[in-house]
Amino acid sequence: MDGVAGQGMVLPNYKLGKTLGIGSFGKVKVAENVFTGQKVAIKILKRRTIKNMEMEEKVRREIEVLRLLIHPQIIQLYEVIETPSDIYLVMEYVESGELFDYVAEKGRLQEDEARNIFQQIISGVEHCHRNMVTHRDIRPEKLLLDSECNVKIIGFGWSSIMRDAHFLKTICGSCNYAAPEVISGKLYAGPEIDVWSCGVILYFLLCGTLPFYDENIPNLFKKIKGGIYTLPCHLSLGARDLIPRMLEVDQVKRMTIPQLRQHPWFQALLPPSLVVSPPNTMQQPKM
Repeated sequence: MDGVAGQGMVLPNYKLGKTLGIGSFGKVKVAENVFTGQKVAIKILKRRTIKNMEMEEKVRREIEVLRLLIHPQIIQLYEVIETPSDIYLVMEYVESGELFDYVAEKGRLQEDEARNIFQQIISGVEHCHRNMVTHRDIRPEKLLLDSECNVKIIGFGWSSIMRDAHFLKTICGSCNYAAPEVISGKLYAGPEIDVWSCGVILYFLLCGTLPFYDENIPNLFKKIKGGIYTLPCHLSLGARDLIPRMLEVDQVKRMTIPQLRQHPWFQALLPPSLVVSPPNTMQQPKM
């Protein structure tokens, strides 16, 4: 079974549309539910390609995590349809694309807009951590925006489930957003590397550039390990105070998300919906 006819038999409830993106082992298409008219995004993964690239564990983990996490700022997985040749992930459709493109088009964001997006990102990441999940690959390409600038976190293939007294050492994610302990091959618990990546994203939102950049990878690593970057003079005092606390090279001294939530810059104009996090899905029955 192949082609459009084959997909029509596997996905009788959906009318497939244009391709939104093509990844390493599959593609994402927009589709419409033929009964409700609701738009969805369908990720089509080729089993053979996944197996050849030894990515079965990565795909399984992403599905497992998405089933666990239910939060307004995390992409929703509606259903998984499996055939001998393919895996179809039917997911929430987010129309406005990646945060990276949004910021690149604007140059940099005004502080209030950047703060609102950042507050949403932290709310979603905090929910992951409460459910013992670390993302480990947070970057603007893994953050989608809908038409009202609501953030949706995607890309949980590198995520890990935290366990007591269990430390990680895997080097993963994009170098520009990776914490010093990750690129140094040191042990880490998990949440602290997400905080570092969020600090890089906050800098990117407010400045339109990355704090750590060099085409020469050894030089890039030297800058990250040394915490060598500059804060532009246009940043407010609150932002100038917050960013270095998140980009603290010593993971023990680095700001935690509960501490971040108490920071005056983060607290300013905090929407009521983000003041108290949604209920912890650990209390909900698992699928």
